Amino acid sequence: MDTSIVLSMIGLLGGLALLIFLTMKGVNILIGGPISALFVALMSGMPLFPQLVEEGVPNFVTNYMTGFTGFILSWYLMFLLGAVFGKVMEDSGAADAVAKWIVGKLGMKFAVLAIVIACAILTYGGVSLFVVAFSVYPMAISLFKQADLPRRFIPATLALGSVTFTMTSAGSPEIQNWIPMDYLDTTPYAGWEVSLVVAAFMAVFGYWWLKKLITGAVNKGERFEDRETDPNFDVNRPLPNPFLAMIPLLVVLGISFYFHDTLKQSALIVALLGGIIATFIVSYRYFKDAWGAVSAGTLGAMIAIGNTAAVVGFGGVAKAVPAFGVVVEAMTNIPGSPLIGAAVAISVIAGMTGSASGGQLIALPLIAPHYVDLGVNQEALHRVVAISSGALDSLPHNGYVVTTIQSICGEKYSGAYWAVAATTVVTPVIGVAIAIVLFSLGFGI
Repeated sequence: MDTSIVLSMIGLLGGLALLIFLTMKGVNILIGGPISALFVALMSGMPLFPQLVEEGVPNFVTNYMTGFTGFILSWYLMFLLGAVFGKVMEDSGAADAVAKWIVGKLGMKFAVLAIVIACAILTYGGVSLFVVAFSVYPMAISLFKQADLPRRFIPATLALGSVTFTMTSAGSPEIQNWIPMDYLDTTPYAGWEVSLVVAAFMAVFGYWWLKKLITGAVNKGERFEDRETDPNFDVNRPLPNPFLAMIPLLVVLGISFYFHDTLKQSALIVALLGGIIATFIVSYRYFKDAWGAVSAGTLGAMIAIGNTAAVVGFGGVAKAVPAFGVVVEAMTNIPGSPLIGAAVAISVIAGMTGSASGGQLIALPLIAPHYVDLGVNQEALHRVVAISSGALDSLPHNGYVVTTIQSICGEKYSGAYWAVAATTVVTPVIGVAIAIVLFSLGFGI
């Protein structure tokens, strides 16, 4: 292999390792992203500034910022409306009403399951993944305290309900299920039969494994530990009727279903806006600070999209170096079903960028035409792409993982991450393998 390719490969893998290391050390991803991308560029001999090369020639600044700003250009309104929707659901008490109703039906014995289901309903209803974690965390603290369970498993519990079987399932309004539509001419319901089977597996298997980990820790003597900074779940606050509180979630799903053929990705903008308006209509009497919630949602959207764009920018540099082409070519020529190559390519690139959505946006323009030309069923490809993007993306440098473990739950990576990895990395990897087998057998196509 050519020396320049070897150095580029070292830079690519080393840059990814550096990004993970900096993230686990607590370095802000907005700093860690460009530092790691700079390492990739230097090792590959990429010029640093556009003034040093002819127009159109890859360089560090242009490639990083094109990836960064391109992601914001495409997805800012979705992030904004998703975050605002989540915050108005939270401020009006609608999210708490749904969660409390679920807990009341299941009881304290199923505290972990109640949290998972609450997150799943909110996520599948269109509430931003980050906002779901913020919204359900106070309830999770209360339930884990009453059940005397180790709090280090709260991030994994929130993640299981938010970023596994709901995020990448058919019909989900989360962007990870909508991005492939532009490249594969599909709908958000692509491969729904297989999606249903895989979602059921991920939910059941992920919950079983999480409970096994928690039970093992309890048997070793771990218990819940109070902190002065713990939020208090206001049990006396008046809440809207839980069935009325679910109406905005149904509005989001209904509008996205009705307009997905005509508006494609833009249907999500209309759907989330409809959910915000519906929340104001059905829960207006229960708001504490409606406009404050809108402002908080806006700020949350900026943080969430900034964190994701930072790793997409890293991907923008990574995909311009020689080693990246070698990696993509190797993955797209894996023997066997083309779906295997697609799954590996998406998973690896999502893992490199630490973002399911970012990984899709980098990989799909490169690999989608290749597989479509091969005659791969596009609905099957859509579903495999969506599910596989939600696997290795949850490595330690993932924006959601960083935010949930450190910012929301205040846990250490050493205690919390491995349970997160079990539910959001290993479980989806098995899920995508099941999807490939079912599609290969002709199920659902």
